[in-house]
Amino acid sequence: ISPGQILFTIYSKNQTNEPQRVCAASVGLAQPKDKSRYGYLSEYESFGQSQNQSGDYAEDIAAQMLASSLGIPFDIDKSWDEKRKQWTISGQIYKTQNITQRTTGDKDGKWTTVFAAAVLIL
Repeated sequence: ISPGQILFTIYSKNQTNEPQRVCAASVGLAQPKDKSRYGYLSEYESFGQSQNQSGDYAEDIAAQMLASSLGIPFDIDKSWDEKRKQWTISGQIYKTQNITQRTTGDKDGKWTTVFAAAVLIL
C-alpha cells in the first residue's frame, strides 16, 4: 500500500443504545482458486446473533455471490455447511473467511458501536 493510493474497501458498522443488546458487524470474503478471477466481499450487520452466526452469514453471502458468478449450482435454502460442501466439491472456491466484531450494549444505555472492515488489494 502506497501513500495516497486509492483502495477498494468494505466495512460493516452496527450500533445500539439499548442496555445489554447484542450487536455484531461482519465482513465476509470469498476467493476463487483461479487467481485470474476476482473474489467477493460482503457486509452484514445483526442483532442478537453470536459472533460465529454473524460471521458465517457474511461469509455465506460472499460465497453465494462468488458461486453464482462461477456458475456453481447451489440451493439457497440449504444450510451453510451443506452449501460449503457443494462448493468444496466443485473445486472452484479457494477460501472463505470473515472478520467479525460483536459486543453487548452498555448497561447504562450509552451508544455502543462495532466496526469490521476489509481492504481489497489488487
